[in-house]
Amino acid sequence: MESFWNNIAVFLYTVKNTMVSVFSGIGFFDIIDIIILTFVVYKVIEFCRDTRAKTLLKGIFLIIIMYALSSWLEMTGVNWILDKVVTYGLVILAIVFQPELRRGLERVGHSSFGFFGKGNIGVNQEVVDSINQVCKAVHSMSDQKIGALIVFENETPLGEIVNTGTVIDAEASASMVGSIFFPNSPLHDGAMIIRGGRLYAAGCILPLTSKQDISQDLGTRHRAAIGISENSDAVTVVVSEETGTISLTRNGEITRGYNSQSLQQELYGIFVDTAVETGNPFSNFLSIFKKKDKGATRK
Repeated sequence: MESFWNNIAVFLYTVKNTMVSVFSGIGFFDIIDIIILTFVVYKVIEFCRDTRAKTLLKGIFLIIIMYALSSWLEMTGVNWILDKVVTYGLVILAIVFQPELRRGLERVGHSSFGFFGKGNIGVNQEVVDSINQVCKAVHSMSDQKIGALIVFENETPLGEIVNTGTVIDAEASASMVGSIFFPNSPLHDGAMIIRGGRLYAAGCILPLTSKQDISQDLGTRHRAAIGISENSDAVTVVVSEETGTISLTRNGEITRGYNSQSLQQELYGIFVDTAVETGNPFSNFLSIFKKKDKGATRK
């Protein structure tokens, strides 16, 4: 029995010495290295969880297992084919994940860490007014079950989308928004673009999402709204023509069940509240990990 406890003591002593040896050799830049690596791993996991990468990674894992088995079993033909697949895998992944990679790189470019971000830029009153007017118009259109598709341009320029419609460049007002989406009006079928707080264009054509796991209740407007949010950081408001339900899309996700008040608060949180944040590097870094808690129902 005494020998057992002696062995335990020796084991714990060895573990203690090993831990002291490891941590005593860690410097300041090693800690920075660990933090950066942790952040990268976290974002990769988040990327795989929020996109179709989660399903495709299963296929990639299966190919790797088959490649190892074919090499071990000396299956020359299968091994040669899988070797080519693995060799050109990065190119294949870049092609398959092109929309996701583009959106991810755009998010990196839009991230502000305080050192070179926008910092405290103040609130644009025209943006606030446009949100108020759009919410007022959306409330009316929801009651009347008039379909609408309104895109708030963010940092990603939507010049290609604007070119598919008609440039208006007018002050945003509830009456203007309502008249554009009024049934049988010339521009009611397309999307409206709000740029810098102004009603910039209407009748625009948006790219449709390629997602397959979307509710059958969602029509072309909703699919277009999700599509533009997958290809840019734009925020889109949708009013269903069938039910009058108000929805919002952002970062490839759609949230449904808004009313004019909750929609206004959501848009304020995206375009107004963030405009008055300070450029504190630490708080901006931590904010990347935060997930926004939304009261509406996510689909």
